[in-house]
Amino acid sequence: MSSHHVVRDKQEPALIIANGESCSTELLGQLLEWNPFVLVLDGAIDRVLDMGINPDVVLGDFDSVIDLDTKIAHLSHTKKIHLPDQELTDLDKGILYLIQEEYHAANIVWATGNRIDHTITNLFNMARFHTKITLSMIDNYSKKYIIPKSFEKWYPANSIISLIPCGTVTNIKTSGLAYNLNDESLILGHRAGTSNHSIADGFVKIEYDSGELIIAENF
Repeated sequence: MSSHHVVRDKQEPALIIANGESCSTELLGQLLEWNPFVLVLDGAIDRVLDMGINPDVVLGDFDSVIDLDTKIAHLSHTKKIHLPDQELTDLDKGILYLIQEEYHAANIVWATGNRIDHTITNLFNMARFHTKITLSMIDNYSKKYIIPKSFEKWYPANSIISLIPCGTVTNIKTSGLAYNLNDESLILGHRAGTSNHSIADGFVKIEYDSGELIIAENF
């Protein structure tokens, strides 16, 4: 398996491979095909190389990687970015690198599962960057991303949709869902909008006034 290195347009999303639970090879193959730039966090480099993936960038503090230079010596185009800052997670560093390189969007895989603390941190840290880059976190079970304050998307009937607030999200109005909200708030740790679903083929509309709202499109 190798990444798709034909298109070099930064309008295409980049792909970040983190170091959580692996996704299916089918899902990863689809993302490699459509995301021409691949950034791998250092903790995942052995798994990535074992799969035959040729990353464009390996990034991290490299504290847990043994002999990285030898491992990637045969990859002439792979760039090594050493960022030892302990105040940021490696995923944060990867996102900030893509912002610096003027990427407008990125898909993130292997960022969930295994450790709940990492999963929660990775999920809600998307709120820190959403005004600078469009991020989607994808695994075998769902696609998660911050939605704008006025959101509209077509879904097939009975699509399972969850709304997850980052902190407090106020005055939420929805239509097209089985359980709609009408000027209501969701509060992290107190009230969320999980396991809702679209009532028919058609558009789901979501509006809210303040905060950041994650939508999880469950497969």
